[in-house]
Amino acid sequence: MSPDGEQDHPVLRVVTPDATPEEVAALVAVLSALGTAGGEPPRRPRPSWNHPARAVRQPHHAGPGGWRASGLPR
Repeated sequence: MSPDGEQDHPVLRVVTPDATPEEVAALVAVLSALGTAGGEPPRRPRPSWNHPARAVRQPHHAGPGGWRASGLPR
């Protein structure tokens, strides 16, 4: 690599002398459509403290200790 971070050698080299400009353009289009190897970074899993399910109230069950249990965290 050169000091400014660019590569010194070509990334693509056409070996066949019979290649037309249209064929080279098609090859470049296909390779550029593939994109980079990394793509998007994987999404981090959502922490449980801000999961949307925590906003949904759990049902209160009737029975002994039900009123007390309704105020306790799960």
